[in-house]
Amino acid sequence: MTQPASGDFSVSLERGLTILSAFSSGRPVLGIADLARIVGVTKSTAHRYVATLANLGYLQQDPDTRKYSLGPKVADLGFAAIESMDLTRVAAPLLQSLADETGFTVSMAVCESRDVVYVDRRRSGRRNTLAIDLNLHVGSRLPAYCTSLGKAILAFRDPQALRQILERSDMARRGPNTITNREQLMVALAKVRQTGIAVNDEELAPGLRSFAAPIRDRTGEVIAAVNVAVHLSAAPNSLEALSAQIEPHLRRTAREISQRLGHRSGN
Repeated sequence: MTQPASGDFSVSLERGLTILSAFSSGRPVLGIADLARIVGVTKSTAHRYVATLANLGYLQQDPDTRKYSLGPKVADLGFAAIESMDLTRVAAPLLQSLADETGFTVSMAVCESRDVVYVDRRRSGRRNTLAIDLNLHVGSRLPAYCTSLGKAILAFRDPQALRQILERSDMARRGPNTITNREQLMVALAKVRQTGIAVNDEELAPGLRSFAAPIRDRTGEVIAAVNVAVHLSAAPNSLEALSAQIEPHLRRTAREISQRLGHRSGN
């Protein structure tokens, strides 16, 4: 294996992924000696990597042959990747239509632990770039607790899982109206569950407002959210007036994306 000349490169991670990549339909079961040869390490080193991957659920061992095959966690990753690709493919034209209808920037994100990760962003051809953009792009991460996208997803998390996420969040003040108290945020999330819309009124950055709605998959689970972001310099009208202008379009778009993913009302 050739290691790139980068301080950010992880040899351990590369070896772990090489071990997982060694399995295929043609060789679904491999022993430690096979894996050591493929990765180019000693048997004892290969055993350490394999033991870690098995402990995490990415490999499983046959108790009789002592050989390994891919575990259920690998399947979970595969399904997640497929769903993510389906999500962006299905949503893309609807997100662009929403941006063109409202005249504002539209984003879609998924939630990973404490953060939201942007998976799509669309600008309207009707307006120039907003006065503040935070340098966001596909792949950008922001804390979930202070974004409308994050709140639209967190509101529908299992209560115990939600509390664990919030306990790991720093709840730092990032904008003039950031909710920094966990119990107050829980109250705000309860309102999101009731209304189906998450509002961010200068919680992430001064002058930035946004409205978000959850996206559900065929099982009814909230897997992502879509939002419309507006800067006060582009729309100085009241939050209520802005909400009345944007929400109908936002709700329709989130509903259409969810339906195209197989969700039906009542699921």
